[in-house]
Amino acid sequence: MIDVDDLIQLVRNYNPNTDAEKIAAAYAYGREMHKGQYRQSGEEYFTHPVAVAAILTEQQLDDATIITALLHDTIEDTKSTYTEIAERFGKEVAELVDGVTKLTNLQLSSSETKQSENFRKLFMAMSKDMRVILIKLADRLHNMRTIKAMRPEKQAQKARETMDIFAPLAGRMGMQWMREELEDLAFRVLNPEARNSIIRRFIMLQRETGDVIHKITHDIRAELEAEGIDAEVYGRAKKPYSIWRKMEEKGIGFSRLSDIYGFRVITRVDSDCYRVLGAIHRRWRAVPDRFKDYISQPKSNGYRSIHTTVSGRDAKRVEVQIRSRQMHDVAESGVAAHWSYRDGVRAENPFAVDPAKWISGLTERFANAEDHDEFLEHVKLEMYSDQVFCFTPKGAVEKLPKGATPLDFAYAIHTRIGDSCVGAKVDGIRVPLWTRLKNGQSVEIITAEGQRPQPTWLDIVVTGRAKAAIRRSLREEDRERFIKLGRELARVAFEHIGKKATEKTLLRAAKQLGLVDTSELLARLGSAELAGRDVVEVVYPELAARSGEEIDEARAVVGLSPGQSFQRAQCCQPVPGERIVGITYRGQGVVVHGIDCPVLGDYEEQTERWVDLHWHSGRHPAVHTVTIDVTISNDAGVLGRICTLIGEQGANISDMHFSDRKPDFYRLMIDVDLRDAEHLHAVINALEVDENVASIERHRDKTRKPA
Repeated sequence: MIDVDDLIQLVRNYNPNTDAEKIAAAYAYGREMHKGQYRQSGEEYFTHPVAVAAILTEQQLDDATIITALLHDTIEDTKSTYTEIAERFGKEVAELVDGVTKLTNLQLSSSETKQSENFRKLFMAMSKDMRVILIKLADRLHNMRTIKAMRPEKQAQKARETMDIFAPLAGRMGMQWMREELEDLAFRVLNPEARNSIIRRFIMLQRETGDVIHKITHDIRAELEAEGIDAEVYGRAKKPYSIWRKMEEKGIGFSRLSDIYGFRVITRVDSDCYRVLGAIHRRWRAVPDRFKDYISQPKSNGYRSIHTTVSGRDAKRVEVQIRSRQMHDVAESGVAAHWSYRDGVRAENPFAVDPAKWISGLTERFANAEDHDEFLEHVKLEMYSDQVFCFTPKGAVEKLPKGATPLDFAYAIHTRIGDSCVGAKVDGIRVPLWTRLKNGQSVEIITAEGQRPQPTWLDIVVTGRAKAAIRRSLREEDRERFIKLGRELARVAFEHIGKKATEKTLLRAAKQLGLVDTSELLARLGSAELAGRDVVEVVYPELAARSGEEIDEARAVVGLSPGQSFQRAQCCQPVPGERIVGITYRGQGVVVHGIDCPVLGDYEEQTERWVDLHWHSGRHPAVHTVTIDVTISNDAGVLGRICTLIGEQGANISDMHFSDRKPDFYRLMIDVDLRDAEHLHAVINALEVDENVASIERHRDKTRKPA
């Protein structure tokens, strides 16, 4: 374990004005609080907070961050309190320790918690003070370095969480070195055979070719000296995980992989970066489509560098990164460079990004997320994606994630442009909207008045901004239809308990559910986001509870004479919740029809046979069969998915037959056992949104009627 004097010296190396007494006090306090606690490896527990603090000194962070690292587990694991830490070390440190404690309690990969809600809390903590995340990342890095002491199943869980969340987050913050180490440590746990295989291949390659890194580094230095450029040159083999991922993406073996070596040139002044690029391209042939200029187009986290891949010594491809010393400091620390100290004062780096602006720029794209799952989708898209830079016809640059399409480009410019998009030209050539854009392409969006977003666009776009805008537009377009349908569903739900769905009642329900107004309530009812029972329960909880008992099928209909039997008409197959009327038949009792059944026209002159009926209020069993007419695409797995969707709605398929078969589409008649009209709507709505369902409607058969 690093002793207190050595830790203070690590801080003094970059901050001679550090408050050594305060760091020593925090060291002593943390050690006392964790006294008697041990890690699974058998070491004193306090070795972990000290190691975390040491990792943060490598990023030259301020005293408050170092002290927080020493105390970051005290509130959670010891008798220490927020108040005591605030009294001893100040409110700033107490707030940071409290923030790290809350993050530790977020089970980001747990199946028992709502991952999306925890991601939202993670980003809220980031927006409050970015240093909380820096400490958490250092904490995770040390835990991964010492993970062998954990049980195998715990190792796998932590490694997967690291690979899915913490490594991408470190990369998104610009701390590429930390991302690479976290990925490689997780890779060692999740796929040790693959990692060892790559290391063995590296050793064999080195035996065959000698020290390639030393040779190429010498070649680059010689070229720069000939040009009179003062710069440092470093080379390294890429990390095993980076190589394995590239092999997986390209579907090739190690022997066919080219750029497994990376080199970095760090210049004294910014202007020399392009001189270095010229010298390298004059000496070696540049590989097409492998050039990125992040100096003229920096990443949002402040990263600036020129990337180029050249065919170097013995035709081996090597990647060269070129940047100045100040750019390199930001490239190593990312957003953390904002807090870096040098010579006792906050480092003034012109390329460091203001964390507040960075996090607001990241989170503003999530502002339109309607729910936590949508927020999670946006966050992961932002964290995992690399960027491409494309130009508008006027020369403006738009940053987009890798895999973005012209539709994403259109929505990046303005929501109105995206909504009215009908086509696109890339480098002057008309292309489909699903085309994947590449770096440096010029994109022109073609718009038309009256064009509206299509549901299929959700499968084309990749950016959270575009997806949110399309969903919002689709919701608005369907809103009137959903409100009308929701009003009918509300009427049915309240009639089940003998009440009316008045405007006053609906407004009360909306307020109870935290919705803006009645229209929002009805729209959610109509789109199946809310169930009628949920609305009834918030207004009349006691009546709703009583109505939870299922009604005997034999007394489902009210209005029959004593001893009079009934059956549902097969022509219209009415279900509870729909308005009904009875027609008497000799020897068959009463046949129940829906009030809109076309067959009723045949009995207009026989009013003596009509019986006024309505469904019994309450919960009906799922025994009312309805036939739905569905046309689906003839693709593998579609029919199985349709059946699964019906089952997920709690409905049973009692019969099914194909009425028409074509090479590209099938038409089916599916008999589904349902509770009521609301249940029918839920099933149809679930099927209607599936992209492989071409059409769906309730089947009506005028020929199926009693004599």
